[in-house]
Amino acid sequence: MEKNKNLAAKLLPLLLTVLVMLADQITKYIVVKTIPPFTIGKSFFGNLLRIVHVANTGVAFSVGDSLPDTIRHFLFAIIPLVIIIIVFVIYFRNDSFTPLQRWTICGIAGGGLGNLLDRFLRPEGVVDFIDVKFFGIFGFDRWPTFNVADSSIVVCGIILIISFIISMAQDEKAKGGK
Repeated sequence: MEKNKNLAAKLLPLLLTVLVMLADQITKYIVVKTIPPFTIGKSFFGNLLRIVHVANTGVAFSVGDSLPDTIRHFLFAIIPLVIIIIVFVIYFRNDSFTPLQRWTICGIAGGGLGNLLDRFLRPEGVVDFIDVKFFGIFGFDRWPTFNVADSSIVVCGIILIISFIISMAQDEKAKGGK
């Protein structure tokens, strides 16, 4: 009975993986179908937030977009796929993750898989469309364009790191109390 409960606790957060992938791919589909490439589709709050249509053959901040196709495919598609598989193996073998950690890991995986779908299925690269004014902070007038998958990776990654820090602090406090 306990084993079934444990498996259910591991399977339920996979819904977030699927939901992130779906939200990511649906929004990208809408952008591709309604906004011509390299144009602004809609602006909000002046030009604070814009919905645009760009493609990125690199990774974050377009790093690596000038590499040869074979190297780029290996570095940005094959290696991340292997890493996501390893993460899922660890995810299912580990019984010490908290429920919050399980959900955030699945949110990160969903974002990673959403972008990987683009890398494997879109020759133009990963579709990015959220463009935010950044007011010259770190030298950026606008933050590099991103998508739902990227957002999920960043938000869930931050929450996961905070949860690990809290767990470590609680473990240290418990050890100190013994």
